[in-house]
This record gives sequence, structure tokens and C-alpha cells, in this order.
Amino acid sequence: MLLPSFVIGHSVILLIIIMIINDTEYLKTFEYRLEKDLLKLCTDYGKLEGTMLSCEDIDHQWTVMAPEYMADAVPEVQRYPVVSVAWAMYLGMAVAYGWDADWEKTKTLPYQHYYGKDGFDDMDEHICSQVLGVPLISEVYKDLENLVRRCGEETVAHIRNEHIEPSTPMAFHVFARSTKVMFRIGAALQLRKMGYKMEQVKLS
Repeated sequence: MLLPSFVIGHSVILLIIIMIINDTEYLKTFEYRLEKDLLKLCTDYGKLEGTMLSCEDIDHQWTVMAPEYMADAVPEVQRYPVVSVAWAMYLGMAVAYGWDADWEKTKTLPYQHYYGKDGFDDMDEHICSQVLGVPLISEVYKDLENLVRRCGEETVAHIRNEHIEPSTPMAFHVFARSTKVMFRIGAALQLRKMGYKMEQVKLS
């Protein structure tokens, strides 16, 4: 029995909607698990206190810069997988620092402002030395570099554990969610370093 074309059309549309919903839920779950694990890692290192410090202004800035970051990072995935996600963490620190220092100026800065002399390649050193004021020859820098590397390695492990086919739309979305989490973790670390913390407000 042949079904009318409009019935087939509606079935296809419904199937697509279900697939989109399932993909969205999958990505949300992946992002939640990754953020939870990185939060624990940073807490174990004594750099966070088990809570995710965040700010809407800072989170929004990621949505502004993410397309350009992704354009830089995706080509690095094969050769330097940890770098491709880790630099987002430094970027989160830089934006959080600017949010506290002068947000009106910081929110207008282009993504390329955070480039080093070699562009994306040495963004980490540029942000540490020129934005955060951390000397590259110091224990503070070594500790920070080690933590960022550990977070990057953990993130790459999470991605690989999903066994997603490379160069597919889903692989891209998982990578995008991963860099977003790394950015937010970086911002949280910097917010805590500057003295911000979560406090319970009692409502009278």
C-alpha cells in the first residue's frame, strides 16, 4: 500500500525532529559530565571549591568569540589535540580578568587581541604574561600550565571515549561543547583567584 506523499513528508519531518532532540540531549549530557569532571579536577588541585563560578557577561563573550576560536582550533585537532581545547581555558581566564578590570573595554576587544606574536600558536603565553601578568619564568606559570594541560588531557579523553566518527557534524558539535566547557573552567579559575565566590543568600 502506497502512503500519500504528505504522510511520508510528515513522518520524515517527525523523524528529523526526534533526531535533533536526541542529539541536543546527548550534547547537554556530554557537556554536563565534562564540566563536572573538570570541576572536580580543579577542586582536587585546590584551585576551585567544588562550585562553578560563572557570569552571564563572560559566558556571552564566548558565544561572540567561539566561531573565530573554532576556526583556529579545528585545524590543530589532529596534530595538537590538547592545545586545540586548552587554549580556550586561557581565553576564559583573560575574559574573566577583563570583566573585573574594565568590562566596558574588554567586551569590545576583538578575538585577535589575545593572539601572541605567532597568532594562535602562542596565545597561551601571551595571555599569561601580557593579560594576567604571570611571568613565564615562575612557579605560578608552571602550576597554571600544568593544570591547563591536565584539563586539556581530560577533555580530549572525554571526546575520544565517545567514539564519534571524525569529521562529522556530531564530532564538530562535541568539540565545540568541549571548548565551551574549557573556556568556562578558565573563567571560573580566574574569578576565584580574584576573590569571587559563591555565597548562599538568606531571604527574609
